[in-house]
Amino acid sequence: MPVINIEDLTEKDKLKMEVDQLKKEVTLERMMVSKCCEEVRDYIEERSGEDPLVKGVPEDKNPFKELKGGCVIS
Repeated sequence: MPVINIEDLTEKDKLKMEVDQLKKEVTLERMMVSKCCEEVRDYIEERSGEDPLVKGVPEDKNPFKELKGGCVIS
């Protein structure tokens, strides 16, 4: 997609682009913010049991667990 420099366009072209964008936006389905927030909260709560950031990683599957029996040379 070619890059369009808005500063190089005429006022008529700018207004035409704005009208085209508004035509696209008017067809979008809109939802109430409260409804969207409920859905997001429910989605998060449903998956929180399998989320390692909430539940934690089992010790036997933790790739970052420190190894035992290290040696220090001084």
